[in-house]
Amino acid sequence: MADDLIWYSAAELLRGYKSGVFSPVDVVQAVLNRIDAVDGKLNAFCVVDREAALDAARASEARWRKSAPQGRLDGVPTVVKDLLLTKGWPTLRGSRTSDPDGPWNDDAPGVARVREHGAVLIGKTTTPEFGWKGVTDNTLTGITRNPWDISKTPGGSSGGSSAAMAAGMGALSFGTDGGGSIRIPAGFTGIFGHKPSFGRVPAWPLSPFGTVAHVGPMTRTVEDAALMLTVIAEPDARDWHSLPYEARDYTDGLGDGIKGLKIAYSPGLGYVDVHPEIAELVRAAVGTLEELGAHVEEVDPGFEDPMPIFRTLWWSGAAIALGRLPDEKKALLDPELANVVEEGLKLSLMEHLDAVNARGALGTHMRTFMEDYDLLVTPTLPIPAFDAGLLSPAEDEHGKWTNWTPFSFPFNLTQQPASSVPCGFTKAGLPAGLHIVGRMFDDMTVLQASYAYEQAHEWWKARPDL
Repeated sequence: MADDLIWYSAAELLRGYKSGVFSPVDVVQAVLNRIDAVDGKLNAFCVVDREAALDAARASEARWRKSAPQGRLDGVPTVVKDLLLTKGWPTLRGSRTSDPDGPWNDDAPGVARVREHGAVLIGKTTTPEFGWKGVTDNTLTGITRNPWDISKTPGGSSGGSSAAMAAGMGALSFGTDGGGSIRIPAGFTGIFGHKPSFGRVPAWPLSPFGTVAHVGPMTRTVEDAALMLTVIAEPDARDWHSLPYEARDYTDGLGDGIKGLKIAYSPGLGYVDVHPEIAELVRAAVGTLEELGAHVEEVDPGFEDPMPIFRTLWWSGAAIALGRLPDEKKALLDPELANVVEEGLKLSLMEHLDAVNARGALGTHMRTFMEDYDLLVTPTLPIPAFDAGLLSPAEDEHGKWTNWTPFSFPFNLTQQPASSVPCGFTKAGLPAGLHIVGRMFDDMTVLQASYAYEQAHEWWKARPDL
């Protein structure tokens, strides 16, 4: 049974704990054994705290024996991206500029919530330095790899979390998404990732990249993400951007289906070239949505490539975060990130404000467009995963991560909820993702559509050969 336990969903684990078929100690030990067995190939973790995890599992086991679980996640093995503060563990953000000595006395809001609900924290997952790019490697912890092909990237910046989930090294994980950093790695590794509506999940400290940055769940199943979102969306006064708390259980009504929904399907947003195999898999997935009763119209949302807007705002954020570092610390930065910081420092106030205004126009455009549709679907990514250790595919002469992530960052600018759900594999065995974007604040419909598709095909049951 131990080999199977690592693949159980959080929902299945909780049912098993309740019935006494297995215990949190059994599960956490199986996960730790799995980390020992495969993480040397993947490099998904930068911190693994075995002693603390087993202590927490034993405490959870005692509560379940008394039929008195602590909250909704008691005993579920959970991992935290190394951008989120976690009490007692260093949060180095993948950077040699961070001081490992801390002090580390605080939990980020979502981390505090899962801890309150009894989750067993296993460790922290790798990220590129300060989460700045769409792949996962840095000069501190090295290169993180894709469980489906260890020569390929798992994406980023939540690549450690995606690799951990895809390889059975935990049931729940945190991602952050400032330009696709939940959805990109979910798409490349064949897991589910949800970027909630901006402010749905409180964040603290606030991201230096501003109001494009979201915190959300990365899991193997949609049900698990809905369960985790229910917990991490609970209020926290430290985030003054957070939405008014909506005491909603996102697992309630998850299986209501999508019959009658109006869905806009845009194969390329009107300007993106998509790899033929990815395009074929996504088109087949859209056909499934129709079979499930949705009304699908092939239509582009009608905006120009917003990369210039995004780059101005993102590069400005990098300059704010890191531009004031002393020279000796700047010398420790990833050279590509250091270049982004320098480019950001050259931007004028007028350029920044022009980008803010253009972003507002894009947001208005999408709010208006979505009045006619319940959802917009696109590919998550236009390409399959490429070689690990590169910023962009080798054939991309421009070498900017925003060039190959055109479907994700526009919806950070608009702050809409969006998910990536697995929709098959290329002939080379690499996952593809279906990108489902909702109306602002309507996370539930995104999750319902993702669940309906997932249940129709169950790609999540596929397991990499490691």
